[in-house]
Amino acid sequence: MMPRKVRFSHCATQIAAAALLSACCLQPAAAQTAESAADAEAAAQQNWREVISHSPQVEEGCFQATYPSLAWERVECKEPPAGLHMAPRKRGAVEAEVVGNGFDYVAQSSGLISETLGTFPTVKGVKTEKSVGVAAFGDGGILGPNEYTLQINTQYTSTTPACKNHSGCTVWQQFVYATDYYSYPNKGEAAVFIEYWLINWGSSACPSGWSSDGGGDCVLNSKLVEVPDVKPTTLGTMSLAATAKKGGTDTAVFTTGTKAYTFSGKDSVADIASVWKESEFNVFGDAGGSEAVFNKTGVSVTVKLALTDGSTAAPTCVGPNNAGSTGETNSLTLGACTAAGGSSPSIQFPESN
Repeated sequence: MMPRKVRFSHCATQIAAAALLSACCLQPAAAQTAESAADAEAAAQQNWREVISHSPQVEEGCFQATYPSLAWERVECKEPPAGLHMAPRKRGAVEAEVVGNGFDYVAQSSGLISETLGTFPTVKGVKTEKSVGVAAFGDGGILGPNEYTLQINTQYTSTTPACKNHSGCTVWQQFVYATDYYSYPNKGEAAVFIEYWLINWGSSACPSGWSSDGGGDCVLNSKLVEVPDVKPTTLGTMSLAATAKKGGTDTAVFTTGTKAYTFSGKDSVADIASVWKESEFNVFGDAGGSEAVFNKTGVSVTVKLALTDGSTAAPTCVGPNNAGSTGETNSLTLGACTAAGGSSPSIQFPESN
C-alpha cells in the first residue's frame, strides 16, 4: 500500500496541475473579456463624440462637456492673439503631392449646408508631425513639432450683406482647432474658434473690428475657447463639427477622447448660413499658410466629411484640382474620393505617404 504521505503528495500534484490548467484556460478568456470591455468603451466614447458634435450649444459663448454627459458647461471665452490668422489659398499656386492650397477634396451640396462633421475613421502610422513655413506665404504660422490645425472651410465664392455691396467681395468662414493658438507666441494652450473673411474687400478700410491681411482682404477672429494641446498621433479620436443657422448662431465643436469644446457666435457676422454649399475638412499646418509635415513613410489617414443639408442625396466630390479654400497644407498624397447618401450624406477619401 502506498504511504499516506505519498498519496497526499500525488493528490496535491494532481490538484496543482488542474489548478494550473484551469488558470491557463482562464487567462485567454479573461484577456478576451478585458479586450471586449475596452472595445465597448472605445465605441461608447466614439458614439458620444458624434452625438455631442450634433448637439451644439445654441447660446453665444464658450462651453465644454465631459463624457458621458451631453450637458454643456459654460466657460470663460478668451481673446484671440492679435495679428495671427489662417490664410486663404493662393490662386493657381498648387504644389504637387501637397494636400491643401487648392489641391483637396470638397463636399458640394445641391442645397444649403447647415452642418458639417469632420472625422478620421482610420489613422495609421502617425509618429511625428511638425508645422513648417512655406516660402510662398512668407514662412508664417505657428511652427515646430506637434503644431497643426483641423479646419472646416466654406467656399469663398459667394457674397452676402456682410460685403456691404463692395464690388467683387465674397465671404469665407473657417471653423478651427489650432494648437498653441491661445498661448501664441508661447507654447501650451490650443484654441477652438471661428475665423471670418471678406475676400476682395478692396483698398478701403476694413469694417470696425476687422483687420486687413495686407492683400485686400479683411479678417476677423472670434473669441475662443481654450483647449489643451492634443498630439496628432491621436487624430483618430478627434472630430471637428461646424454649424450655421441663419438668424441664429454659428458654432465650432471640437472633440478629443472624453472631452468636447465649443464656441458659438452670431451668424450675422458673415451671414454664411445663407450661402454655404461647400465644405473642406482636413488636418493642415498651423496658420500663416504653413504645412503639416508627417513622418516620411507609413502614414495612412482616412478623411470623412458628413453633411446636413436637408436631403438624403449624396454630395459631390469636387477636386482634387482647384478645390478647397485654405492656404495651409499637409505633406500627404490624396487617394480617390467616394460619396454616399442616406441619413448622413458624406464624402470620404484616403491620404497617405
